Amino acid sequence: MKSAIVNLKTIVSGDWRKPFAKGDSIVMNNGKIVKVGTISAKEEKSCDVVLDAGGMTAMPGLIDSQVHVAFADYTPRQRTIGFLESYLHGGVTTSISASEVHVPGRPTDPDGVVALAVAAKKSFDNYSPGGMHVHAGAVILEPGLTQKHFNDAAKQGVWLAKAGFGKFKSPFDYKPYVAMAKKAGMIVNVHTGGASIPDSSPITGDHLLHMQPTVSFHINGGPVAMPDKDFARIINESDIAMQICQAGNIRTAIMCLNMAIEAQEFDRLIFATDTPTGTGMMPLGMIKTVVEMACLTDHAPEMMVCAATGNNANVYKLNTGFIKRGKDADIMIVDAPLGSTGKTALDAIKHGDYPAIPAVFTDGIPRFIHRSRNTPPSTRKMRLKRNTVLQEFEPGRHTL
Repeated sequence: MKSAIVNLKTIVSGDWRKPFAKGDSIVMNNGKIVKVGTISAKEEKSCDVVLDAGGMTAMPGLIDSQVHVAFADYTPRQRTIGFLESYLHGGVTTSISASEVHVPGRPTDPDGVVALAVAAKKSFDNYSPGGMHVHAGAVILEPGLTQKHFNDAAKQGVWLAKAGFGKFKSPFDYKPYVAMAKKAGMIVNVHTGGASIPDSSPITGDHLLHMQPTVSFHINGGPVAMPDKDFARIINESDIAMQICQAGNIRTAIMCLNMAIEAQEFDRLIFATDTPTGTGMMPLGMIKTVVEMACLTDHAPEMMVCAATGNNANVYKLNTGFIKRGKDADIMIVDAPLGSTGKTALDAIKHGDYPAIPAVFTDGIPRFIHRSRNTPPSTRKMRLKRNTVLQEFEPGRHTL
């Protein structure tokens, strides 16, 4: 499908160094962004779908870098069906598995954890709830894993590993397993902070610096944060990416954000929800984090959007998270919610209001247009200017 979004007032790029793209239009074809700028009437006519955004704002689709998936669109922890599709209605176009640790009766032997990761990865390769991209399948680090286990998993396409829930006597014991996973080309995430579920243990700055993972999951706590004194050490003594999550400690989230920016290490700062967990299912968890980090600090809202999009994409080496030619066509249209003090989406975010999300595209395909099931209505109005496919892209409504 070839599609276009026209009559945009603002395009947030996803790159915090150059947060705005020039132009008022975006053209997408075969799942990629092919043009950002201004398009002619002839280019419009060549598209199957043209959305007139009515002066709204385009942003990259949000990347939730810690989602607790299991299999299908179901969370055993909260016994909820359809949560991933609901997250899409909160602007999340990509989710990254925090490992399938919540699968009932999950295996803990080396062969079993590899088999679970491979099965989850291949399952979500064939399944996109609501059009969302789900990067599932993470090897849960357990005693007894060998380099061959990691290599075999990598050959099957697994590129994620997770430390923090294995049956190790001490978190220091993770170090050789983190190294083996990295050697196999995997991105290694690690639970950080206090224990969250049985069989987990507190992981602090000393442990992180010893094991050297790629990403410190919920560095602000999931839900309990590590000691304040450890944050400066992680920022200044390592290149570990630091993930702020909605399910954590908001005070330490703000502290970590400010410290990372002051140290000129904002590239390493990323956002996630760390849900569904005991915190619950949070379809607006990602945009809520963007709003909180913008309205409770002096930092620009477009910069916080980049922490939820381009920064995540760079850390996880994904071809999404930016509105730029050649990137995956995963885009959300946002606006000031009806009744907000803010006049634009970015104004509303800075004011502390959730923006309206009246449209989301993944792979250049509109997944819904006109209204999200989960956000307030928009101040401005959009319209389908051209539509040659037999679909209206209406989101439907929740029924009782």
